Amino acid sequence: MSHMDAQYHMMLREWKMNQMQNKMGSQTKIKELSDDPLAASHSTRLKSYMYRMEQYKENIGHIQGNLAYSESRLTNFLEVLQRIRELSVQGAHGIYKEQDMQAMAVEVNELLEQLVSLANSRNGLGNTIFSGFESHMEPFLVMRGRVENSEGDFITALHYRGDIGKNMGEISENTYVEMNLPGNRVFWAENQHIYANVDATGYQVQEDSVIRIDGVAIQLNAGDNIHAIIHKINESPVAVRAKLDPVKDSLVLETTTPHELWLEDVDASSVLQDLGIIQSGKNTPPYNIASSADVFGGSIFDMVISLRDSLYKGDHEGVNAGIGGMDLSIESITTSLAEIGALDTRLQVTAHRLDFETPEIQKLDSQEVDLDLAQAITELKMLEYTHQAALATSARILRPTLLDFLR
Repeated sequence: MSHMDAQYHMMLREWKMNQMQNKMGSQTKIKELSDDPLAASHSTRLKSYMYRMEQYKENIGHIQGNLAYSESRLTNFLEVLQRIRELSVQGAHGIYKEQDMQAMAVEVNELLEQLVSLANSRNGLGNTIFSGFESHMEPFLVMRGRVENSEGDFITALHYRGDIGKNMGEISENTYVEMNLPGNRVFWAENQHIYANVDATGYQVQEDSVIRIDGVAIQLNAGDNIHAIIHKINESPVAVRAKLDPVKDSLVLETTTPHELWLEDVDASSVLQDLGIIQSGKNTPPYNIASSADVFGGSIFDMVISLRDSLYKGDHEGVNAGIGGMDLSIESITTSLAEIGALDTRLQVTAHRLDFETPEIQKLDSQEVDLDLAQAITELKMLEYTHQAALATSARILRPTLLDFLR
């Protein structure tokens, strides 16, 4: 029994020395979860957070790259607009002949082609940058036709084929930012107004319904009258103001920032159809506006097309009116550039914070799992010393006798 007890304790001590040597080799005090379950759980969470922080940094770099590409295109777009405005001011003087104004129109037309090219730009991966989620197709479909006092086919209209989707990137815990700018907002010059021609004074919602404006769902309850509908629209987080036309008693929707309205009746709802805002059928936004409704407010391309046509006609008044449209267009692009600049500043601040937090989290993880080498060496030497002492003591106590050999 004495021999077995001594052998057990010596084997246990050898096992402890082996564990300590392994910990010193790996520089960690946790080889198995049972070594320190609490520290192991803390370390797992800290390492997971550090991994997410590294991913956030990669996301920020990717978003900054996308924004920089969009900014370069919008900057070029703005430069072209400023040149077009110079031509509009020049053409509005009234001192130029019709031939001179047509020469200006030729340049404006070429600049319009450049604007369309910039709006339909693709990034290095081949994705369009101003079409929302529809990044596989060009956001603007060009319609061509004849223009008075000119020869050849010219751009007469552009139709937005993208959507209002905004790709979101996570830059910190549950914090997301926009990675793209939809074209129907960036390249819109005026606030859009939609005037329905249906008397809404006696209208009531027949059943619980949902309408969607610019991607935001608005819940309507059965029995809501037109005033309740207007109130709920105005209380929603969309850049739209609803009101009742004092003359026709019909619903009026107008944007509070320049963009093209995106209106939908969700599922079986027909509220916007009943109120004469959108039409029934398979048409999707933004081409589902009711034919009976009056729509005002155009895009930047509409402003340039109108200016070009006025120059071709030699219409000084039309050209003079086009100056205001160009001012609105320049203001819209400038606002988008300011948004990109503000977002880039936010990304830089976030990246700086992540750079500061990363070593702090690493330090916390180190406190949980890293081995104190000086303490480990001391413990190992103590184990070796006690093991040698135990061997020497056992050799003296457990000497073999004649019975050991007879057994």
